[in-house]
Amino acid sequence: MSETNPGPHDVIAFWREAGPEKWFKKSGAFDREIGERFGALHEAASKGALEDWAETPDGALALILVLDQFSRNLCRERPEAFANDPAALRLARKAISEGYEKQVSADVAKFFAMPFMHSESLPEQDRCVALSHRLDKAGTLSFALEHRDIIRRFARFPHRNAVLGRHTSPAERRFLEGGGFSG
Repeated sequence: MSETNPGPHDVIAFWREAGPEKWFKKSGAFDREIGERFGALHEAASKGALEDWAETPDGALALILVLDQFSRNLCRERPEAFANDPAALRLARKAISEGYEKQVSADVAKFFAMPFMHSESLPEQDRCVALSHRLDKAGTLSFALEHRDIIRRFARFPHRNAVLGRHTSPAERRFLEGGGFSG
């Protein structure tokens, strides 16, 4: 497909090429690149226009990347960064029930677990830890445990409070000021 109309394989190839050194680091240049190449696709996915992608392992993975990961890049420091989390989680549940994480390469299979890791629900965090045990070759387990511990402690991610307009408790403030997880 063309750059103006990318498909699932384009999304996965881009994400793979970017690699871990770009996936989890804040970078205005990377955020802009995602916007230029996939901004229209993200908008369409956010409106539910790409649901048919979820019928294949690669399509489901690409859609989860767009809704879960790209949202965080394109809407950094804004509440919209988390707006697609429910849709990404729904897709991840379906994909896992279909065994899609076993049908893609291990280097990107962990992204089926990310919507669970981003959830502020303890049962979803527990599910992420269980998934991460299975996907441990992808290096997700330590991060899954860290995220779950934060949700166990605070029932939410304190680093999101300012962006979402939530009050930060004294305990959350101490956690954040003490070098606690910042997203």
